[in-house]
Amino acid sequence: MRTVSRALIALVLAAMSLVAAPQAPPAEAAPASTADPAVARTGADAQARPSATAGAAAPLTKVLVFSKTAGFRHSAIPAGIAAVQKLGAANGFTVTASEDAGVFTAANLAQYQAVIWLSTTGDVLNPTQQTAFESYVANGGGYVGVHAAADTEYDWPWYGGLVGAYFASHPATQPATVKVEDRASVSTSHLPQRWTRTDEWYNYRANPRSAVKVLASLDETSYSGGTMGDHPITWCQDYRGGRSWYTGLGHTEESYADPAFTTMLLGGIQTAARAKAADCRPETGYTPLFDGSQASLDTWRQAGAGSFSLADGTLSSVGGMGLLWYPVTPFANYSLKADWMMPGDDNGGVFIGFPDPQGDPWKPVDLGHEIQIDASDGDPTRTTGSVYSFRAPDTAARAAALNPPGTWNSYEIAVHGRHVEIWLNGVKINDYTSNRDIALGHIGLQNDGAGLDINYRNVRIKQDGAPATDLARGKPVTVTSVEPGSTHVGANAVDGDSTTRWGSAYSDPQSITVDLGGVHTLQRVRLNWETAHATAYTVQTSTDNVTWRTVSTVTAGNGGLDEIAVSGTGRYVRVQGTTRATQYGYSLWDLAVYGTSQ
Repeated sequence: MRTVSRALIALVLAAMSLVAAPQAPPAEAAPASTADPAVARTGADAQARPSATAGAAAPLTKVLVFSKTAGFRHSAIPAGIAAVQKLGAANGFTVTASEDAGVFTAANLAQYQAVIWLSTTGDVLNPTQQTAFESYVANGGGYVGVHAAADTEYDWPWYGGLVGAYFASHPATQPATVKVEDRASVSTSHLPQRWTRTDEWYNYRANPRSAVKVLASLDETSYSGGTMGDHPITWCQDYRGGRSWYTGLGHTEESYADPAFTTMLLGGIQTAARAKAADCRPETGYTPLFDGSQASLDTWRQAGAGSFSLADGTLSSVGGMGLLWYPVTPFANYSLKADWMMPGDDNGGVFIGFPDPQGDPWKPVDLGHEIQIDASDGDPTRTTGSVYSFRAPDTAARAAALNPPGTWNSYEIAVHGRHVEIWLNGVKINDYTSNRDIALGHIGLQNDGAGLDINYRNVRIKQDGAPATDLARGKPVTVTSVEPGSTHVGANAVDGDSTTRWGSAYSDPQSITVDLGGVHTLQRVRLNWETAHATAYTVQTSTDNVTWRTVSTVTAGNGGLDEIAVSGTGRYVRVQGTTRATQYGYSLWDLAVYGTSQ
C-alpha cells in the first residue's frame, strides 16, 4: 500500500538521480549463456558510442551570453539577454552578458559551463580568441547558438562544424509549423508534435542531419520561402569534446516573452552545459512503429488487462497488467528506441524478443525480456535499465544519465542474436547475453497496473541489413489431412491470425507444406504449436517439391514455440510430424519462414 505522496516520492527520486554512488559491478540473477555470441554492428550503427561519463549531469551555475555583431544587428538581442537573465534567476545560475571579444581567453572561459552566442553576426573573434574558444570546447565546454549564430564566422571551419550549418537565406517573417522530432529532449519535450509560431525562418547552406541530432524541423508546406525540403531548425551534437545546441528560432522580440520558446532555450542551455542528460547522437535510418498518430497506434494490439490512451502523440497507461505489442512483424538484429516518462514512483517496461503472446501478457515475461522502468525497486535487477530479473544496470552510469520522475527519458535497446545492449539518454548502462531465444521476436510496451502510470512516445526501429520477412504469410499450403468436421484448414497456419490454426487427422504421420512462390535463401522456421503438438518431427526444404532435404530433426518436442535455424535455399518448406504428443492430431497456430529473396 502506498503511504507516501507521489510529490514527495518524485522529490526523493529526483535527488537520487543526481547522485552516482559507487557500486559493485552489475549483479546477475540468472546466468548468461555463452551460446550465440554478439553480432558485430556494421554500417551506421558501428559509430563510436559515448562513455558512461559522456551524459553525466552537473549542476548549472554560470553562463556567458555573447552578442557581438559585425554584420546585421538584431533588435531582439536585448530581449534575449533579459530572457536568459530571467531564466538564470529562476533556475539558480548566474549570467554574464558581454559584447567584448576580449572575454575569450582560456582562463576567463573556464568559469562558464556554456557560452550562448545570441544572434552574433560576421567575424567576431580574432585567431587568438578562436583558439581559446576551441580549447574551451575541447575541455567539455558547452555552446548554445541562437538564430544568427549561424550567420557568423564563415571563414572559421571549426565554428561551422560547431554550429552545425551556416545561414544561406530567409524569406519574410511569417507563421510556420515546426515539427518536433525529439519529444524526449529536455529542450523540446514540453512542445506539441506540431508547433505553429511566427519567426524568421532560416534556410541553411547544407543539411546538418547526418552529423547532429535533429530535435525539430520545419514543415515547408506551411509557409513560403523554404528551400531545403528536409529542413532541420533545432539540433544538438557532441562536438570535439564539448556539446553544442542550436536553434534557428529567436529573430523576433516576442520570442523571448513566449514561455514555449524560453523553456526550449533553457533546455538548450542545460543540454549544452550537460546539466541535464541528453542524447545528442545523430539519428538516421529509423522506421517509426508508433509516431504519435492514431493510425500508427491502430497497428498495435493489446494483450491482457488495461489499455493506453492517446493524446498529443503520447501513450498513457490505463490499468493493467497488460502489454501493447507490435504484431505486424517480429524483428531481428536491430536498434529499438523508445521515449518514456514516469510521473512518480511508477512502473513500466519495454519488451523484446517474444513470440505472439496470444492475448497472454505473461508469455513475453517468460519467453522474451523486459527492459525495466522502475526507479525504486529494492532488487537492482528490477530497476530502471535492468534486463528484468537477469542483469542489473551499471547504477553509477544510470544515475548520471537518468532524468528524474516527471521528465522524459529515452532508451536505445540493441539486440543482435542473444546479445542485448541498453543505452539511457545516449549513455550505455547495460550489456547482457541471454540464454533465451530472443534473436527474432516482437516488441511491446507494458502497462503494469492501476496507479503505476507510464507514458511512451516515438517508438522507432532500425534493422541491420534487410528486415526479417515472413515468406510464408498468405502463401499456398498443402496438408495431408484436416481434422474431421472442423474448419482448421492448412491456410490458417499462414494467415497471420494467431486465433486460427491448422489441425490434422488423429494419426501419424502428417505434414504441412508451404509454397513460398519462388526460391529464397532460408534462415529460420518458427512453429507455434497448440496443445496438440509434435514430439517428433522433421523440417524439410525443396526447390522443386520433388527432391527434399531435411534441415532439422526434432525428437523431444515439448510444444509451444519452436525456433529452428535453417540454411540453404528452397521454394517449398515442409513440416512432417511423426509422433503426436496427444491422442489428437497435429495442431499449428502459426508456421512462419524467414529469409531473403535470391
